[in-house]
Amino acid sequence: MDFQLIDEQVLLRDTTRSMLADYDTETRNKIIETEPGFNPEVWKQLAEVGILGLGFDADSGPLEIMVVLTEIGRRLAPEPVVHGALGPGALIAERGDDAQRALLDEVAAGERMLAFAHTESAMRGITAAVTTTAVQQGDSWRLSGSKNPVLAGDRADTLVVSAALPNGGTGLFLVDPSGDGVTRQSYRTFDGQRGAQIDFADAPATALGEASDATTAIEHALIRISAALCAEALGAMEEALRLTTDYLKTRKQFGVTLNTFQTLTQRAADMYVSLELARSMSMYASMSLADGDIDPRIAARAKLQIGRSGRHIAQEAIQLHGGIGVTWEYPVSHYAARLTAIEHTLGSSQNQLQVLIDGLADYDLAKM
Repeated sequence: MDFQLIDEQVLLRDTTRSMLADYDTETRNKIIETEPGFNPEVWKQLAEVGILGLGFDADSGPLEIMVVLTEIGRRLAPEPVVHGALGPGALIAERGDDAQRALLDEVAAGERMLAFAHTESAMRGITAAVTTTAVQQGDSWRLSGSKNPVLAGDRADTLVVSAALPNGGTGLFLVDPSGDGVTRQSYRTFDGQRGAQIDFADAPATALGEASDATTAIEHALIRISAALCAEALGAMEEALRLTTDYLKTRKQFGVTLNTFQTLTQRAADMYVSLELARSMSMYASMSLADGDIDPRIAARAKLQIGRSGRHIAQEAIQLHGGIGVTWEYPVSHYAARLTAIEHTLGSSQNQLQVLIDGLADYDLAKM
């Protein structure tokens, strides 16, 4: 099987890498400490080359998203490409009516930001039921409940909200976050991203497409987001390893560089093994989606390995750097923070393992 990128994907990778080239640690730290938490000029450039519209039509898909998110992870770019555009946008593209899908033109142009308000405080993994409720009043709907964390929810212009339907199942609704009955409390996450807790108190909402059970569509959307996060983590791991090996080649102890010590180079080699395991699983997740195989167990396998590899690489990168590895001014601590956040987004490694354990009964027993 050929795992090489085609020419168009190489061009997309190189274009993304060029746009994000100015994101050194100092620049990124300044941007995430000020509003809006990302660079509006970079957001505009991402829109101009079509990145904010990836996956909305048949011309692009999971492999292109994988290519872009790997570069975003490599530079730790704070632009909410997945949570503010691609993730919720794909749901609108799949279930929305013509008028609702017209919103995607503004999203792709960088003029409208979305957020998928699905996660709730007590929720673990991607299969838990929501407690936010939807009640129909005539031709309209009203939502009550709380969503947290809503990544990119701090600045979203339109929310895609999941809520329990009166007759069972989970529906999807579009909500104006500035409308009546909606309270938004914004905050910064520890990895430099932005999010919000959003409370709904009899808030007016519009059904996304038909007001029918969207459980399958929600699960598919979360699997696609999970694959994108795996690709972002891969880019972060690649850069963390590069920084570590460069440090071992230049930092001296006892008059020689650290890579002279065999134990340290062996630890770096183990980091490389973890990286390649993560790379294989990230490609597996994205290529499965590209083939139309949207399987929660594939997503769980990929995210489990990404979580394990990310933790190993982050911890070793800090250990091999020593004290400088945990400082705000040096990039390694930021890569460790982002990898930790990705591991716990949409369920931790333990949650992914539970998904796989729960599916064991679907397999035949192997006898020797």
